[in-house]
Amino acid sequence: MSEQSGAGGELRERLSGSALDVAPWLLGAHLTHRDDDGEVTVRISEVEAYLGPDDPGSHAFRGKTARNATMFGPAGHLYVYFTYGMHYCANVVCGTEGWATGLLLRAGEIVAGVDQARKRRSHPASDLDLARGPARLAQALGLDRRFDGADVLAPPFRLTLPEEPPAQVGRGPRVGVSGLAGTAEYPWRFWLPDDPSVSRYRPGKQPAARKVDP
Repeated sequence: MSEQSGAGGELRERLSGSALDVAPWLLGAHLTHRDDDGEVTVRISEVEAYLGPDDPGSHAFRGKTARNATMFGPAGHLYVYFTYGMHYCANVVCGTEGWATGLLLRAGEIVAGVDQARKRRSHPASDLDLARGPARLAQALGLDRRFDGADVLAPPFRLTLPEEPPAQVGRGPRVGVSGLAGTAEYPWRFWLPDDPSVSRYRPGKQPAARKVDP
C-alpha cells in the first residue's frame, strides 16, 4: 500500500479526480483515526459516489449550504453529516475545489483497534457488523460533526491506498436513494465482490408510475 502524502502530494492529486474514478482506489484502502483512546483502522470495502450539481441524489445538487459547505472544498477532507436525527455518516471529498463531489464511506472491516470499535458500537454480536453500513463505520471510527472538514491526509487521520485498485469491482445502484438517482441510471455504488463486510443492498423509494388515461 502507498502511504499518505502531504498537501499537494500524489495522494491528494489522486483524490482530486472524478469521484467515479477515485472510488475503486478507496476499495481496500485503510483509514485510521487516532484519539485519546488509541487508533481504530477500517479497511474500506464499499463506497458510493455523489457528483454535486450533476446528481439529484447529492446533498449539493441544489447548491451550497451551511450543512454541505465542506463538499465544495479541496479533495481529501471529510464531509460528515447528521442524518435521521441519530446517526453520522462520513464522505471523502473528491474532485476539483468548488465542484462538490465525494465518496460516502458505506462499509468496511475494522482491522485495528477492534476493542475500541466494539465499545463505540456497544458490542455488536459480530465484528463484521462493526462497520457494515455508513453510520456504523462512522461510529466505529469515532466520527461526528466535529470532524467535518478534517483532512484525512493529516493527523489525527491517516489514509493508505492500495498499490493498484482491485481487479474486480462490483457496481450498481446506491443504497436507499429515492427517485431516479437511486436506480440503475446511477450505478455509482462500488464494492469489493464477496467481501462479507459489504452492506446489504436496500432500494430507495421510487416515484409511483404516472397514470396514463386510455
